[in-house]
Amino acid sequence: MKVFALVLYICSGAANSCLQPFIFEDQFDSVYNCMIKGYEESKEKMVEIGSDDVNKYNIYIKFDCIPQEIILPKKKPVREEQII
Repeated sequence: MKVFALVLYICSGAANSCLQPFIFEDQFDSVYNCMIKGYEESKEKMVEIGSDDVNKYNIYIKFDCIPQEIILPKKKPVREEQII
């Protein structure tokens, strides 16, 4: 089973560098759901940073939805009851 992890990168064009990536704890069942959340979180973060700093440091945000393989445990065998 695959799920997707959202990874957000906040970068400065003025400094030509990015902060450490932020990996969200939520996991998504599709790339689509992950991407929608990425756009929402990017917008929220830009508003939080504010226009002054975004303009001063040429801040931009990029994100990625990284596939993660989930290994589900095998089902335990069902014991059949013995008939006497």
